[in-house]
Amino acid sequence: MGLPEPTGQSKDQKKPPGGVPPQGEPPAGDRRSNPWESAGAELARRQSSNRTTPTAAIPAASSSTSTAPTWTPQDERSGAVFLRRLGRGLLWFVVVLMAVTGVRSWFFPPKAQAPKAEAPKAAPAYPDAEAQAVASRFARAYLGWDEAKKEERAALLASVLPANSDTDMGWDGNGRQDVLTVQPGAVTPGKDHQARVRVEVLIRTAAVEGAPDKDKKTPPAESPARWVGLDVPVVQTAGRVIVTGPPGLVGIPTSGPKAPEIPITQTDTELTAQTQEPVAKFFKAYAGGDTEAVTAPGASVPPLPEGVIYQALASWSIDTGTGDDRVGTARVSWTLGGATVEQVYRVELTQVSSSDAQRWQVADVRGGTL
Repeated sequence: MGLPEPTGQSKDQKKPPGGVPPQGEPPAGDRRSNPWESAGAELARRQSSNRTTPTAAIPAASSSTSTAPTWTPQDERSGAVFLRRLGRGLLWFVVVLMAVTGVRSWFFPPKAQAPKAEAPKAAPAYPDAEAQAVASRFARAYLGWDEAKKEERAALLASVLPANSDTDMGWDGNGRQDVLTVQPGAVTPGKDHQARVRVEVLIRTAAVEGAPDKDKKTPPAESPARWVGLDVPVVQTAGRVIVTGPPGLVGIPTSGPKAPEIPITQTDTELTAQTQEPVAKFFKAYAGGDTEAVTAPGASVPPLPEGVIYQALASWSIDTGTGDDRVGTARVSWTLGGATVEQVYRVELTQVSSSDAQRWQVADVRGGTL
């Protein structure tokens, strides 16, 4: 029954005649009290003690041991609060962004990107120089014929034609025509490594009108030289450029287009008068073969070849400007091949100083008006 075992008493001991008190210890004079009653009283006392301890004993103990809290409250730093809130905000932003993009993809699925077209590879440049050289050789052989030298023309054409080609190239084997000079022109590339080359040829042919009488044996008169154009078809194959077939004669303009208006340069009349004599002296030495004595120190102006004779300085004008380097225009008369011709030069002058004087000397000379 949860009662403590009685100690120091005999089981045969009888209850006192006067009865047992309900609770508490036996009378002080009663030395023969019942042990079961003592145990019950002790149990009751313990139960009463357990009911009163949580409400009374504990507060008393806590109030008696300490009157102040065991820690001090600390305020949280503002930086820590900001970082914590920032981290939470970024986290929520990522979550919302993922949700928005995910929902958007339900209604607007991403379009598949079209494959990028590869950039076209640049075609290798056509060998213009080789095409011009081959077309020039062909034009000289093709337009230069002599009925007394048929084999010579055929051999020259065979070197620039495909193997086993017809080397007559439409010529009937009659007449004579001389090629004086050949000037290659523009190259127009086409498909499959083909191209068209314009060649300008200066020719002189025998006159066909008024054929000579066979009895008189008079040679035909030569016609004047003239330029003709020739379009030559070529192709690049096996590392070479060859002519693919017969060419075609084309016309050449008889005159050029109208030249643009060039601004007129103002003339420094005072300096023109001062420098006319040294410029005339230079051109005389220019034709005589000795220019070192009439040019500025360090200048190198090669003299003209033999056969050119100086006649006069037809005109001289120096452009307006400043400084020790000036440029002017000279018109000079020469005698060449039994005739007198005038030519134009641009002359650069520089001022040379010595201990006793200053003078203008030629530093360079160029033909034309540029």
